[in-house]
Amino acid sequence: MQRCFAEYYRVLKPGRWMTVVFSNSRAAVWNAIQVALQQVGFVVAEVTTLDKVNLSFQQVVSPNAVKQDLIISAYKPNGGLEERFNRTGATVDSAWDFVQTHLKQLPAVKVTSGYPQELLNIVERDPRRIYDRMASWFIRHGTMVPISTPEFLAELPVRFREMDGMVFLPDQLVEYEKARSRIPQVKQAELFVSDERSAIDWLTNFLLKRPSTRSEIHPEYIPQIGSAKRKGEIIPELDDLLEDNFLRYDGDGDVPNQISNYLSKNFHDCRGLDKSHPVMRSRAKDRWYVPDPNKAQDLEKKREKALLKEFETYKAFTGRKIKESRLEVLRAGFRAAWAAKDYQTIIGIANKLPEETLQEDEKLLTLFDLALTRTEDGL
Repeated sequence: MQRCFAEYYRVLKPGRWMTVVFSNSRAAVWNAIQVALQQVGFVVAEVTTLDKVNLSFQQVVSPNAVKQDLIISAYKPNGGLEERFNRTGATVDSAWDFVQTHLKQLPAVKVTSGYPQELLNIVERDPRRIYDRMASWFIRHGTMVPISTPEFLAELPVRFREMDGMVFLPDQLVEYEKARSRIPQVKQAELFVSDERSAIDWLTNFLLKRPSTRSEIHPEYIPQIGSAKRKGEIIPELDDLLEDNFLRYDGDGDVPNQISNYLSKNFHDCRGLDKSHPVMRSRAKDRWYVPDPNKAQDLEKKREKALLKEFETYKAFTGRKIKESRLEVLRAGFRAAWAAKDYQTIIGIANKLPEETLQEDEKLLTLFDLALTRTEDGL
């Protein structure tokens, strides 16, 4: 497949597109296709489903058969982006240059086909997904990613526009707002907790809507960890996830805006109250909330340090297979090893992981494949 994609990339003009349609129930197959596309230079811009209406015999009789095909749309970056990168190399400015170019390629508006219509959440416009695409682009070019995740996520809303959890260029936001005025209902993508990252994302979405105490979060969160959990994946306890990624109001000082806005709208005795009012502070005490970007950077750096420390235990592992692991620890460790050009660590750890752990995560698979390539090339 990679050789085929390389030929498609060669014959396509810069800025042009290709679409791959396939049907398979295995995440490993999806990741193999996506990694192969990125390895040859394509940037994945959209993943949708194709409802063929008339199902095949296998799709009708087999309960495990996928009922819809996946459509992957990817583009060859325009020549201007590549030329500017060749002149300047991996800099922070080149990272934002990629984001600017990438956002232009993404659709500004998507709507459901049924009635009443709903605006669809465009997953590729999610801030973390944009960072992943940017990071993959630099890694494919054999360079370090010039900006960290917390720095990127803090700077993104300053440079671009955000609405409904999606990032837009200014003219795209105008187009989206016009559609929003006609179709006010936004259909959010369904979020399943399958690993540590998706658990953090679920908690973020929950707390943005409803800053809550631990006792309020627990009964809502626990049912989310079910059959979707990856085999062999260790998800930290709820208390650890909250402590490492969110902030808790302890009752001292003014109530944070996120909590006070929620309480003012949902509790009669808090309406119209100042953020320092005793009733407001009493209601807010012990509620967890999502930190603002500046404080989020500090939390992210602290968390990254803890992840790398735990990765050292994987490096010291002497058995044949690491049966259970934290995906976020592996991702952080692989990124750090790549930055240090320590390809043997990536390959060594990868060989100790169960096949599904490696094959079912695009980030690990990409770094592993590139590490193999660098080693074979003697780099």
